[in-house]
Parts: sequence; C-alpha cells; structure tokens
Amino acid sequence: MKSRNFLFTSESVTEGHPDKVCDQISDAILDEFLTKYPQSRVAAETSVTTGMVLVSGEITSDCYVDIPSVVRDTIKNIGYVGESSGGFDANTCAVLTSIDEQSVDIAGGVNKALESRSDNSDTSSLETEHIGAGDQGIMFGYACNETPELMPLPISLAHKLSYRLAQVRKEGLLSYLRPDGKSQVTVEYVDGKPSRIHTIVLSTQHDPEINGVSDNKQVQEIIRRDLKQLVIDYVFETESIKLDSETKILINPSGRFVIGGPQGDAGLTGRKIIVDTYGGYSRHGGGAFSGKDPTKVDRSAAYASRYVAKNIVASGLADKCEIELAYAIGVAEPISIFVDTFGTGKLSDDEISNIVRENFDLSPMAIIKQFDLRNLPAKNGGKFYQKLAAYGHMGRTDIVVPWESTDKALKLKEYLNASCCV
Repeated sequence: MKSRNFLFTSESVTEGHPDKVCDQISDAILDEFLTKYPQSRVAAETSVTTGMVLVSGEITSDCYVDIPSVVRDTIKNIGYVGESSGGFDANTCAVLTSIDEQSVDIAGGVNKALESRSDNSDTSSLETEHIGAGDQGIMFGYACNETPELMPLPISLAHKLSYRLAQVRKEGLLSYLRPDGKSQVTVEYVDGKPSRIHTIVLSTQHDPEINGVSDNKQVQEIIRRDLKQLVIDYVFETESIKLDSETKILINPSGRFVIGGPQGDAGLTGRKIIVDTYGGYSRHGGGAFSGKDPTKVDRSAAYASRYVAKNIVASGLADKCEIELAYAIGVAEPISIFVDTFGTGKLSDDEISNIVRENFDLSPMAIIKQFDLRNLPAKNGGKFYQKLAAYGHMGRTDIVVPWESTDKALKLKEYLNASCCV
C-alpha cells in the first residue's frame, strides 16, 4: 500500500449545541417509551429555536409518556435553565407535540419479515422472531488501531475535548461557561499513521462578564488561559501523542460567543451524524440514529457493523476495516455485506467477507437480541440512548456499550492462525 502524508480533521460538539439538544430530547423520549414498554415503535424528531421545542414523529406503544416533562427535564440537565440560559429556558420554553402512530404499511413489513411470510399472511399481529428491517438503507461500521478503543484519532480527541469542556462547566470549575461548545482536532499523518497534532480549535459559549471583568478582550484572555489549562492540557496529559511547539491552538477564534444554543441557531435531530460516528474518517450511510427504536436498521445495523469491524481489527485480521451493510424494508437478511480493509488485511477482503457471513447474524432481530437494545434503558436507570446522543455512539469508554465488545476477536483470530499453517 502506498504511504500517504496528509492532514485530517474531525469535530465534536457539546451537549448544549442546538442540534445535540434535539438528539438528546429525541433519545430521552425513546428511553422513556422503551423503559415502560420495550416493544414500542418510536421515530421521534425534535426541532428547537428561541423559546420553543417541537417534537413530531410516529410512535406506537402500549404506554403513556409525558413528553413535555421529558423535554423539560432533558433541557434542564443540559444546563439551559435560569438567567444564563438566554432565550431558551427549560422552565419557560414552549413545548409543542405532533405525534402519529407508525404507518400500518411499515408495521406490516417489520412485524413479519418477507422471508417468513406467505402470500396471505396476516402482518397486523405482534412481530415474529423474523422481523423485517424497518426501512431500506445502507449502514457503515469502521474500526482502526489508532487508539485503544479502535477509533480514528481525530474524532477520539475531539470528543474528549468536548466532554471535558462540559465537565468543567457542570462541576463548577469554570462557572462562566454556558452549554454550547465545539471542538476540532487536526492530526498530521505520516506514512498513513498519526504523527503529531497540527491544530486544535475550541469554541465555548460564555457569560459576557467574568468575575466583574466586562472588557471582551480581557474576557477572551481569561477564557484562553483557563481552557488551555483545564481542558486542552488536561486531555493531552494522558495521550500518547503530545502537543508540540508548532501545534496551533485556537480558542474562541470568533472573538466572542455569548449568544448560543437554540437562541443563536435553530437545531434539528440528526444533523450531526458525522460527529455521532467516525468524524468523517469512514463513510456514512446517511441515516441518523437518535429518536429511532431498534427495529430501525439506521441505528441497530450501524451498531452491528461497528461491532463486526471492531472485532476484525481486534483479532489482528486487519489494521483498518470498514463494513457496509444494505437492507430492504420488510426483509430480515442484509441485501449485501461489503468489507474493505484498505490493503491492511492479513487475509483478502473476500475471505474476510466470508468470515463475517459465517460468524455474525446481521438480521434485525438477531442484532436486537444480541445487544439487548430494547432493554438497555431499563437496565441503565431509564437513560441509555440519551447518553449516547452526545459525544459519539461509537468508541465510548465512559459507559458500557454492547457493540463495543470484542468478544469474537479470539474466534476470528483462529482464521488467521489457520491461514498461517497452510
């Protein structure tokens, strides 16, 4: 494989970013429905703007959920409450809902897969063991050996910076911070491997005054000093690749960031799908995750493809691996499975594709059962998907995520050992 030298950049956002506010609200609603009734079908979309939240979508369930209360609690936990919330306060914002039931046409194809249906079968009953995919579509999963969690380094570092930025705000270490924020990390690659940190960009919403200081130039100097010490230096203290004298650090490069969150920019569920996955380092099928129950393969199959790719890399079969899955609505088995190891595979991509087919059941019901996707909220105090809605759905180390398991790596390694003995 030809060696490459390049720069690659990924971004992350904090939970107070308006799009991430929407993702968390949609997933908080999903958590509540699945906790009360695990068979719930949920497709919840959220949009926010100054002083208003709109929740729309299709939900079919045997339980009642007080959606406005879930919305307000989520916003309050993010930090938009009180005087510093600007024009978006959990206690006073309007909450509008427009919810329908899931289409009977969609439900029929999901409840019973095409493979298990006869021409006159009744698909209005409860789903069978052979449920069909909730929609057509393509999903990608990726893993590489750049970090211990087998994620690309740029998105891994960007998430850590955003997470730390929110942490110092919530713990009161920097009381002048407000919930909205962004991070961006550019990594320099030499011979296709991470070599150094080229640039860090960190932007944070803040109070107009800090400890009585109102001059914006002085305010920004305080922010740059504090964020360099308590966020950037803190994160890189434990990283194997350190900052160097030529690393560019840009903190609040716009010069001022007081108006933010939904007051500064409207938000919408599903607009940060690259932040949710691999930071652009891998391809993306286009479907968002938040607000969707596990029958939607946009979500469940994306988790499964990450699981497959991670186990392949963890087994040593490849240094990098991308998996594409494709589904048809109402059909259980994937239409296609594609493996690309970018020339790093110890076996051919065709051989690894066959290994995937032999060792992984990628039908929707099998994925749901293996990861227990319907019961994860109840097992985690009623909040699971909401936690995933900020700081990435892949590579998480702060919470236990079943698709991050490498429990099949030893089994897959046997194929590598067998090939060496031929």
